Amino acid sequence: MTKSTLEAAATEKLKLLEAAATEKLKPPDEAATYLGIKEQTLAVWRSSGRYGLPFVRVGRAIRYRESDLKSWIEQRTATSVVAAK
Repeated sequence: MTKSTLEAAATEKLKLLEAAATEKLKPPDEAATYLGIKEQTLAVWRSSGRYGLPFVRVGRAIRYRESDLKSWIEQRTATSVVAAK
């Protein structure tokens, strides 16, 4: 890689990190509403590790990044029953 390519990659990575750092974090009730599920279901998924939905711990508080929720939905989107398996 050339120096300019490395600098461009580093700049892009820095922009992504800054965006993630300034992104509003959703509490579990808002995340559950966003996903259309009950807050308790979200708690079970989190404690069991089911579905691998990323979350952030802020002290004792649990929060979810909206970008993680969107990405998780995109990863689980299927076009047919066969594709969902």
